[in-house]
Amino acid sequence: MMKTFVALLLTTATGAAPAVAAPPASESSAENAPAPVDGSDKSEITTLTLARALETAAAHQPSIQQARASTEAAAARIDQAAAAGLPQLTGTGTYQRTTGNFSPRPGATSAAVQISPPWTTGTYNYFNFGATASQLIYDFGQTPERRRAAASTRDAAAAAERTAAFTVKLQVQQAFFRARAQRALAAVASAAVDNQGRHVDQIKGFVAAGLRPEIDLASVRTDLANARVQLITAQNGYGQAKAELNRAMGVFSPRPYEIADEELPPVEGEDSTADGLVQDALRRRPELTTLQYQQTAQQHLLRGLKGGYGPALTANAAATEAGTEMDHLVPNWLVGATLSWPLLQGGLTRGQVREAEANLRVLEAQTTALRLQVQLEIEEALLAVRASKASVQAVAEAVTSAQEQLRLAEGRYRTGLGNALELGDSQQALSAASAQSVQAQFNLAGARAQLSLALGRP
Repeated sequence: MMKTFVALLLTTATGAAPAVAAPPASESSAENAPAPVDGSDKSEITTLTLARALETAAAHQPSIQQARASTEAAAARIDQAAAAGLPQLTGTGTYQRTTGNFSPRPGATSAAVQISPPWTTGTYNYFNFGATASQLIYDFGQTPERRRAAASTRDAAAAAERTAAFTVKLQVQQAFFRARAQRALAAVASAAVDNQGRHVDQIKGFVAAGLRPEIDLASVRTDLANARVQLITAQNGYGQAKAELNRAMGVFSPRPYEIADEELPPVEGEDSTADGLVQDALRRRPELTTLQYQQTAQQHLLRGLKGGYGPALTANAAATEAGTEMDHLVPNWLVGATLSWPLLQGGLTRGQVREAEANLRVLEAQTTALRLQVQLEIEEALLAVRASKASVQAVAEAVTSAQEQLRLAEGRYRTGLGNALELGDSQQALSAASAQSVQAQFNLAGARAQLSLALGRP
């Protein structure tokens, strides 16, 4: 029995499942206490509720902040993609100190000038100010499709941000209920210490009166020492669990707090079959939404790349003022249009199109795989919820039986019918059953949290 209880303590302290029944908070703890944040006053111990823990994680968890920043970066890329289709205007200003010698060019100047052109080492000022404007008229959809692809990528990033929030929620729930379970185990261990202490006091009187042998007192003292070891282990596990919760919330040094005595309510549909839940989950799961938007973005990108097979037409205009003196600048201007058509690129566009088509097929395969994974996760979560609910009921009966066993053992010992070994075994049986009850509640909360995540419900 002793080994079973210790194993349960260690399993709950280090396990990855989520949580359960904790002892009531102290009367000085305030319900709905402020969430722990950096730099807060640490002089008051408050009660941390699950809702407040989730609020704290939403505000401080780095993974959520990173996902939010990624969405903002994706939104900025929409402007970058759209910029090529908007008017472009560039202003220039140039100053040079230059020589003014004429350099003849065969075929471009008269033979008389080419014979012996004069030159000097004198230099002159030269100023040139200008502005150039251009506007893309048509490029076979390359620019509009890139903008649409960027918009779909932004939507995919927003869906990924929701996925990060869901994941953090599950992590906080697991850490919260793990800490709650450890607090409950500490209460179980503390109750065992108190009971063993009463047994020691009781048997001291019996031994002093000569009604019991001294070995009985030595036996219960050993049980008391072991109970204290278990209490220390449980208290240490509670501290470690709160440290894990702090990390899940994304805070460094929160104020001292105790875990609130909460349970996760039943999940709608947890007693139904997986068939009806899967279709709803496929509509809700943000990971699927992310893949759908990524496919849309890839389709736009593919159409834009195919536009590279055609020409691009751009209107342009320019105006300049140039001369050797600032107050005697000569103006010039022009308007025109440019038609550019990459006739030979060594297969660059064809290769880009093939790559985009292959990437689209990758996303389609990932979507199919994720749909299968969603169905598996829901089925596993439903089975875990049902098994945990059955375990909670079964363990409750075990706790009741262990309490009755201890009551009978204490009565038998007082009347001289029982012995210290029977009394110790009964106490350890109650402690083990209570620890199993905590573990069962912990497993149920974790299974419900996992089911909520599998269903895509916030």
